[in-house]
Amino acid sequence: MARIPTKAEVLDWISANPTQTSKRDIAKAFGIKGAERIDLKRVLRELEAEGHLEKRKRSYGDPDRLPPVTVLLVKAPNEDGDLFAQPLEWHGEGVEPVVLIIPRASDPALGEGDRILARMTVVQNEDHNYEARLIRRIGSNPKRVLGIFRKGSEGGRVVPIEKASSSEFQVAEDATHGARDGELVEAEQAGPKTRMGLPRARVVERLGDPSAPKAVSLIAIHQHGIPDHFPDRVIEQADAAKPVGLSGRTDLRDMPLVTIDPADARDHDDACFAHADDDPENPGGHIIWVAIADVAAYVKPGSPLDREARKRGNSSYFPDRVVPMLPDRLSGDLCSLHEGVPRACLAVRMKIDAEGNKISHKFVRGLMKSAASLHYEEVQDAMDGRVSERTEPFLEEVIKPLYAAYAALVEARKRRQPLDLDLPERKIVLNDKGEVTSVNFRDRLDAHKLIEEFMVLANVAAAETLIKKRSPLLFRIHEEPEQEKLDNLRETAQAAGLNLAKGQVLQTRHLNALLNAAAGTDDAELINISTLRSMQQAYYAQENFGHFGLALRNYAHFTSPIRRYADLIVHRSLIKAHGWGDDGLSVEEIEQLEDTATHISQTERRSMVAERDTTDRYLASYLSERVGNEFAGRISGVARFGAFVKLDETGADGLVPVRSIGREFFHFDADAGTLMGVDTGLTIAIGMRVTVKLVQAAPVTGGLELELLSLEDAAMPKGHGGRPGKGSGRRRSPAGRTVTRRKVEKSKHKAAKTKRKVTRKRK
Repeated sequence: MARIPTKAEVLDWISANPTQTSKRDIAKAFGIKGAERIDLKRVLRELEAEGHLEKRKRSYGDPDRLPPVTVLLVKAPNEDGDLFAQPLEWHGEGVEPVVLIIPRASDPALGEGDRILARMTVVQNEDHNYEARLIRRIGSNPKRVLGIFRKGSEGGRVVPIEKASSSEFQVAEDATHGARDGELVEAEQAGPKTRMGLPRARVVERLGDPSAPKAVSLIAIHQHGIPDHFPDRVIEQADAAKPVGLSGRTDLRDMPLVTIDPADARDHDDACFAHADDDPENPGGHIIWVAIADVAAYVKPGSPLDREARKRGNSSYFPDRVVPMLPDRLSGDLCSLHEGVPRACLAVRMKIDAEGNKISHKFVRGLMKSAASLHYEEVQDAMDGRVSERTEPFLEEVIKPLYAAYAALVEARKRRQPLDLDLPERKIVLNDKGEVTSVNFRDRLDAHKLIEEFMVLANVAAAETLIKKRSPLLFRIHEEPEQEKLDNLRETAQAAGLNLAKGQVLQTRHLNALLNAAAGTDDAELINISTLRSMQQAYYAQENFGHFGLALRNYAHFTSPIRRYADLIVHRSLIKAHGWGDDGLSVEEIEQLEDTATHISQTERRSMVAERDTTDRYLASYLSERVGNEFAGRISGVARFGAFVKLDETGADGLVPVRSIGREFFHFDADAGTLMGVDTGLTIAIGMRVTVKLVQAAPVTGGLELELLSLEDAAMPKGHGGRPGKGSGRRRSPAGRTVTRRKVEKSKHKAAKTKRKVTRKRK
């Protein structure tokens, strides 16, 4: 006869197993059969009567708040026209929360009885506790199309901007959403496709002028073929997902793990915690925990979710939107480490000594509960003495120990000397209309560097573990620079009066010595840009060639499986290697690892290009109202057709066409990175300071055309040069340097020199 569990044991089981809370599940867990179920039923009823549990259909639950993304049932509008909804996932003990739906102009009309998936925000209003914003209707996943609206006598048509799309869409008069002829619109298919005539659609969002800022990211998404529509089966599978329980996992819920992200972060996929090591054999050492969302628990190999995630390869980030790798039910909810909510994770415990050397590490598959969702600025403020009400409870036990462990890792980083480029990152700030209000440069706080160092260490631990266990994985590869690019960098350095050692195996410390020598000089930006351009592009591969930039032999991506498919592969490999379940790396995946590596390397580059194009268009739109203004900048590149200038104020890149510089012929030296006038000897080289005038800004293409006004603080000569081939053979450049035609001839011979190649030794 089985023992009937106590009330405390029942509550512990339900808390640890939120997906197995039916009476049948509980009976099975405690081995209760037959007539003994009557006693179990009595215990459950008593718990319900005491307020510890709330019966929900055939299951029991006890969360204290709504999840950040939840399913709602829309109620009828009240007398003021406000739309409230009933949460269908409320399990709490108290009064059911009141949810107010906040509609956007582009949202479809909602009616009583509609079931919707919505993003929740906690509020402190008198008549409601939550505000909800529509993600989509449940059970509907209409096809979306971006196109130009063409007005007709009875509504109009939407002409897709995708080159591959040959079909237009018919829009009824009452479904135009007020769109005007020539506007860029987003529409969704309305009703089933018919055999005769054009498919029907309704306009859901007016984006206005196709060249307007709000449209540029959508255009880039479609131009570069980034999938932005989840198939119905993928959405259905994501919606059906349930939270993972404690069964088979290490309980980390009492550990004060915290997430530290940008203030506007859309998801939280990594959390960390550190404390001093109490091992007497490791004086001054630290224990660092890094926990990462367990996406593999929800995205199973070969499933519709998995196939779509592999197809996308990664999430794509734009100033006004994200195209996620996974549906929002996962990326924004079940796989996001929200504060105070139990979440499945893969975690690594890393032991370092006082000098930051990793002594050991161990991976676990666990269940965690984030103690706080913090952002970089508030964490840094707390360490700098500006403690807020939010950070004060975590300062001594969480934040300070994190920084102490980081200080040790900084010492290890100094010895390792990864490439240390100083290139500020731009941040485009938009208003609600999608217009650029400012272009700032992101601050590089110690809080940012702390998280980066912890993530790098966790990635190294993942690679080392899988190598030791002989488990297949995808490495993150960054090869050493090609000899030709190094020669160009060396020449650039010599022109600036600096030196890059030759005749030895290149290491990142040699490049850092060059960067440090240039720091604080007028050539600092030139050397940083030139060093970056000498680097190879990183990629994924099954074979390990190391990571040159980080100065690491073994490196794999483990820390962002929400947004990178490579990390999901590493997670599955760890699961298989440790025997943590049947959702590890499959035989089919192992067979196609090299194809997967090639594919996701390509999708990563696709996203990078689309993101860069979008940034260029936003900047062109922002500067379009300042045509005719003068700007300071620096030559960032040269080509046969002109010189590229990076503007100091915004970081935008513009072109000075060679035809606008003068009437003489300019010789382009690709090796030296210069344009040289054959009559005047005027030399334009990467890194030179310039003043330019903005002549034209084209938001549609993202192009900026500039006029060169001064070079190295010397005004451009008026009407210099005469006809090509005429004029003096010896002139002074605006920088005051004397150059001759012989230099032009000498530079031509450089292209004929023997090119040495880097030979890789594979072990």
